[in-house]
Amino acid sequence: MTTLLANLPLPEKRRDVIDDCVRLLDAEVKRKKGLTGLAIKAGYRVLKAFKPGAVPEAVDGLLDDFVDSLEPLYADHDKAGGFGSFGTHMKRRTHDVAEALLGVTDRRADGSRHRTLVKGYRKLRPSALRNVEEAVPGLADLFDKHHQESKS
Repeated sequence: MTTLLANLPLPEKRRDVIDDCVRLLDAEVKRKKGLTGLAIKAGYRVLKAFKPGAVPEAVDGLLDDFVDSLEPLYADHDKAGGFGSFGTHMKRRTHDVAEALLGVTDRRADGSRHRTLVKGYRKLRPSALRNVEEAVPGLADLFDKHHQESKS
């Protein structure tokens, strides 16, 4: 059985994968609406202004853990015969993908000594789940793009 990590072009094209993830994140933030959207957009702008490069740095720091968190879903896809792309499988299991990814940040929060940030994270976690679920189709397309490239 192959692993998701083995079928991604890492480390050769890691920078390309990170850049695509950052573009996806930028697009997801941009499409947010309403008061919550305004708050997300403002916070994102502040982060990018306060620490330029923070977003690609964060993606780079989380990428391996995110890929690892998706391995069980990839194994399920593989066991089922791998019909369709892994991205298609991800789109059918949006909630599971979002929970797997947020599991990474949950573990990071659990190990953090910054109690105020952890408290804020816990308060925002339910809305984060919804936002990550909304981003799964774009993420699935990104995985398919790079998964396809790695097979070439």
